[in-house]
Amino acid sequence: MDVCMMEPVGREKAGRVTVNLPGPALTFQNICYVVQESRGPCRKKAPERDILKNVSGIMKTGLNAIMGATGSGKTSLLDVIAGRKDPRGLRAGQVLVDNKVVTPELRLMSAYVVQDDILMGTLTVRENLLFSANLRLPRQNYSSDDKEKKVTNIIQELGLEDCAHTKIGTEFLRGVSGGERKRCSIGMELITSPSLLFLDEPTTGLDSNTANSIMGLLHRLSRTGKTIIFSIHQPRYSIFRLFDHLTLLHKGEMVYAGPATEALQYFHGLGYECEAFNNPADFFLDITNGETSSSVLTEKSLAELYRDSQYFADVTEELAHISPADSSASAKGASPSYSTSFFYQLKIVCWRTLLNLARNPQTSYAQIVLNIFFAVLVGLIYFQMSHIIPEAMQNRSGAFFFLIINMVFANLSAVELFINERALFVHENSGGYYRTSVYFLSKVFVDLVPNRIVPILVFSAIAYYMMGLKPAFTAFLCFSLTMSMVSLAAVSLAFLVSASVSSFAMANILIALPFVFMMVFGGFLVNLNSMLSWLSWLKWISIFKYGLDAVTINEMTGQVFYSNGSIVTGELYLRLMGLDYSAWGFWQNQVALLGIVLVCMTLAYIQLRRINRWK
Repeated sequence: MDVCMMEPVGREKAGRVTVNLPGPALTFQNICYVVQESRGPCRKKAPERDILKNVSGIMKTGLNAIMGATGSGKTSLLDVIAGRKDPRGLRAGQVLVDNKVVTPELRLMSAYVVQDDILMGTLTVRENLLFSANLRLPRQNYSSDDKEKKVTNIIQELGLEDCAHTKIGTEFLRGVSGGERKRCSIGMELITSPSLLFLDEPTTGLDSNTANSIMGLLHRLSRTGKTIIFSIHQPRYSIFRLFDHLTLLHKGEMVYAGPATEALQYFHGLGYECEAFNNPADFFLDITNGETSSSVLTEKSLAELYRDSQYFADVTEELAHISPADSSASAKGASPSYSTSFFYQLKIVCWRTLLNLARNPQTSYAQIVLNIFFAVLVGLIYFQMSHIIPEAMQNRSGAFFFLIINMVFANLSAVELFINERALFVHENSGGYYRTSVYFLSKVFVDLVPNRIVPILVFSAIAYYMMGLKPAFTAFLCFSLTMSMVSLAAVSLAFLVSASVSSFAMANILIALPFVFMMVFGGFLVNLNSMLSWLSWLKWISIFKYGLDAVTINEMTGQVFYSNGSIVTGELYLRLMGLDYSAWGFWQNQVALLGIVLVCMTLAYIQLRRINRWK
């Protein structure tokens, strides 16, 4: 049968959806959304650009498709009604769910599947689903067995039995197929049994058969009493015929909203003829793009013609009878609550972080191997340093400077931490999986100890005794402590940069510059007493200075050196260098390094909270 010559059906019949239970009805009225971009390096404000222009509609139980060409505003409309768009750009309009004003709780009660499947690649399909279940299902209502059963049911419902124990996959690890990733993404959101489901371009990047399978799944879900709203660009006919309701946008304006099966009849009434065997979805895009002309001469735009139609009149009349119920939570701007406690979230997120770390050998294992290599290299270069001046002083000064440089610059990789997982964090945090503080602390606890502290202890144990430094065990412990504190200070600064920017190029610049300045003002390359007074204050924020002072005091105190038959004490050298070699002299450097760690970590957490969650 000719695709574009489908048998006309009555509006009542076409608009009716056969479901077991009615789902929520979402209404939006007079939505006007704008964006404002900055121009040039001076950050001058550009004129506001209209994205959505006075858009209204009603979406009920079933498959509700939002279609339009690229730039038509379909994703923006989806994000606005899902509560995922920056509210500062909303100039007018309101969104109601079952006549209730949308509050921040909507993002926790509903579900949103993003276009790019954001999943932890080192975890299996089942582990990802169980992670969602553990965090999003209340412990008082669901036991561990209940969560396991729910995950098993979703795996069966989505047809993921064959790949349930297969890892999702990363750039280094082969994983599941694109269709299976999409099903897993949908399953992550179905854990909470939402009756309102949003999807952004669910078929993008999938082959036609896989896309058809995904849409068939959504169609079956819609028949269980769910209101499913999604944006889609150019579906094949077998997908298009599954739609219950179609919203067609062009340049931010609505050009049709009604039963999908009546769209062809509507445009036929406007004088547009669909060619034989043409896909209706392609035909509608041809109309909006001006590639198909109408046989009816009119000066009105498609949006104006729609506003003159009976469809628009019916929607307007129905919206006129809707009055929002009182919502004190919306007025107060209450923040959404979470299904699980802080400590339980921390436990689950830390476990996933640890699992991800263990399955990424290029991180933890490589870090230890590199530290062992550099420790042996330094030990061989400065092997069993003598106590004869001047070699003793020169070699020790050079060794300490080399050690501090290695501790600082070896942590440049930490700038990737929050950048790599930024999309994952924003998606899960916005979806109510966990608090920002939980995610931040999981990175501090799990990344710092195995990736930073353990390799440093191995490094210190090898390099210290190969170089022949002070043999006292307490001196070795103080040396290891200093190396650890220097590394933590460098990591905390890298954390701050990683949480502040979203690109690797900018992060590398921002982390390299302060490290270079700290090295210059560390006291080894330039005598700090000879500096200009207005520059000398920079030494107080130098990780190098505190690290060099601490290891020098630790090594020289109590040491005896020889020069032409005379004895020179380490204390004399420290006095000549202007260093306080008392017990407090050593520990004040540790306190300063701890202060840098705490300040940078606090600022990193603040920056993490300030990450833009809006699209």
